[in-house]
Amino acid sequence: MTDHPTEPITTDSEAEAVHWTTPPTDGGERLDGRSAALVSADRLLTGRRGQVEGSLETIGIRTSSPSEAEVAQARTAGQGGAVLLRGRDILAVGTTAELEGRLTELLPDVDPNDVVRVDLPGTTLMPGLIETHDHLPTSGTDVEYPDYGPHEVARLTLNAARAARELLSEGVTSVQSLGARHYVDVALRDAVDAGDLRGPRIIASGPQITTTGGHAHHAGGAADSLDEIRHQVRHHHLMGADTIKAMATGGFMTDGSAPWFAQFTSEELRVLFDEAHRLGRWTAAHAHGTQGIERAVRAGVDYIAHASFVSAAGRSEFDPHLADEMARAGVYVDCTIVADLPGIIAADPTFAPPARQLWEHGVRIVAGHDAGIPASPQRAYVGGLQALESVGLPRTEVLLAATSRAAAAIGRAGVSGVLAPGFEADLIAVAGDPSQDLAALHDLRLVVARGREFRPDRVEGLAASQAPTEAVGPSATLAEWRERSTRAARHPEV
Repeated sequence: MTDHPTEPITTDSEAEAVHWTTPPTDGGERLDGRSAALVSADRLLTGRRGQVEGSLETIGIRTSSPSEAEVAQARTAGQGGAVLLRGRDILAVGTTAELEGRLTELLPDVDPNDVVRVDLPGTTLMPGLIETHDHLPTSGTDVEYPDYGPHEVARLTLNAARAARELLSEGVTSVQSLGARHYVDVALRDAVDAGDLRGPRIIASGPQITTTGGHAHHAGGAADSLDEIRHQVRHHHLMGADTIKAMATGGFMTDGSAPWFAQFTSEELRVLFDEAHRLGRWTAAHAHGTQGIERAVRAGVDYIAHASFVSAAGRSEFDPHLADEMARAGVYVDCTIVADLPGIIAADPTFAPPARQLWEHGVRIVAGHDAGIPASPQRAYVGGLQALESVGLPRTEVLLAATSRAAAAIGRAGVSGVLAPGFEADLIAVAGDPSQDLAALHDLRLVVARGREFRPDRVEGLAASQAPTEAVGPSATLAEWRERSTRAARHPEV
């Protein structure tokens, strides 16, 4: 994968000399990913912590300004937040007045009058959102993988392309794909990098590595010995995967799989992650049960999906000592807080993911939603952030979990997730101030991916689901196991 594909740059004089059969058009995009541009708003959130505990670093007008008139006056004085771009890179951030005054210094070879200016009053500029846990090729329906017959690879690829545009239309400018049959996420990543398709930056994993008959075995990544594990990791590397994902425990979506049971031994996981790191790959583990979480952490994994601490008793049983170990190891964790989870917890409180508890123990929580599976559509991303706040994570932490911390969690620290010089120009503008209300993230006014504006597609609305009337989650999965135990207990001793 390359984060820096080359693009031809045509000068004005060269363009004037061309005799076009079909002249180029801008498609309504104000930022083309090549020119110098100054984007200004009321304020700018950099993606860093503020000096005051629990705050975010903010440049520009604070939301506490007492009146619209004073805000307008401050903007007229150039006190709003702004970012200066050149091509796909961020050159500087500051107030509008500061950057206007530094144009000659920052762009010595560009006439200040030629700098594209995009002013967005009433908005907040911030880093583009990041989805750390996605399944791009799924159908987006209640049937995760319909039977596509001989057209499976083609249909999965089209599904992934659709999902990528939907994410970008929600302001998600980077996504980590954590499970894709036939490596279609790798192919899509390369197409987006080459500019053939629009989509977020994609961190691809290909098929999950699991055991024969284990969770997600349908993806085609089964391995049952140390040699087979090494072969799978090396094959993923050969196929171009960025992240190597292991299914450290069973899951809820595969028949015959139990989420509280570990699937790999400690030695197997250590070999898997060591081999991936030797090849320069990022690592991730699907882990629900405590044993699988512990084994993955001790084996050196970088990222854990779920960390629900679910037990065979059908409830989340938080282990504070393991949480401390996770924090010391620096592991990033997505607790898969989807938009509907608060309602599910209200109906079945036995399975309440311990996001708040993990955060209190110093674990690095990030925004990941298992997006693409049934009940977690791509367009529910912002709803998932609101749910994360509702289960106890402070709003400022939610915003960090969706931007700068998320970038580090997918192996792109120093590339994306922060509005600062030297980072790539992945950013959004939203009406209002999301540090005051996350609902502001629903009202996008600008989406920029690698310096180029993206005009969001029309997105179908998504009504909030009604709280379920019966037990769901682990209780439903456990039904078969409990019934089996009950039947066995009735049997006479013979």
